[in-house]
Amino acid sequence: MKIDHTWYCKPCGIRERLTAGGVVVRRSPAGLMVALAREVNIDGWVLPKGGVEPGEDIDTAALREIEEEAGLSALTKRGDLAVLERLESERRFWSIIHYGLYETAQVQGVIMDVEHHPGMDWFPLDALPDMFWPDERAMIENHREAIRAAF
Repeated sequence: MKIDHTWYCKPCGIRERLTAGGVVVRRSPAGLMVALAREVNIDGWVLPKGGVEPGEDIDTAALREIEEEAGLSALTKRGDLAVLERLESERRFWSIIHYGLYETAQVQGVIMDVEHHPGMDWFPLDALPDMFWPDERAMIENHREAIRAAF
């Protein structure tokens, strides 16, 4: 599946879904590292994120989703990064995704949603791998200096 401009054009009548996630960063001797997750049936890495449940606020949902998809739970929020909008991977709804910036010293944890997210890994802030969503990569790159400044 290739992501092109059509993923960023909202179809008439499509249901909207509030979503939350984050850019999780840890300090290492090699520099700042970013946590990325694998998602089944998707080629490339993604930021951990998912739907906000009824009664949840955005920050609570982001923490839950990061733990479910990347196994990271010892997180400190450093700020808000961006809100991105696009179709979700199956084109069933329009995602309005709130991304926060989080710090952790945790290297690994237990991924709770292994059925959909079979793995995670750490990548240098300045050398990101192929990512499925171009807007996620662009967001990190566009906020690279702000991310550095937060650490």
